[in-house]
Amino acid sequence: GAAPAAEATSRSLQPQDTALAAIYQRSCASCHTVAATGAPLAGDRVAWEPRMAKGMPALVDNIVNGFGGMPPFGLCMDCDAAQLEALTRFMATGE
Repeated sequence: GAAPAAEATSRSLQPQDTALAAIYQRSCASCHTVAATGAPLAGDRVAWEPRMAKGMPALVDNIVNGFGGMPPFGLCMDCDAAQLEALTRFMATGE
C-alpha cells in the first residue's frame, strides 16, 4: 500500500482553479487521499502512470461508468468531460 507520507502529501494538494478545487473536495478527495480505499492517491505519479497510459478517453469512460470501487462520475453527476479530465490530470500529477 501507499506510505503514510504519500497519503499526507495527497491531502495537501489542491487544484489551482477554485471551481475544480470545490469539485475535488466534495467528489474526489474522500477516496483519492485515503490509501485504504485502494484509489490511486492524488499526486502519486507512480500509481497513476499505468492508468494514464490507457489514455484520457479510456479514463474518462471509466469515471463516467464507474470502475472498480469508484461510483459512476466519481459522485460528480454534474461534471462534464473537460472537468473530469482536468481533475484526473490534477490527481495524476499533483499540479
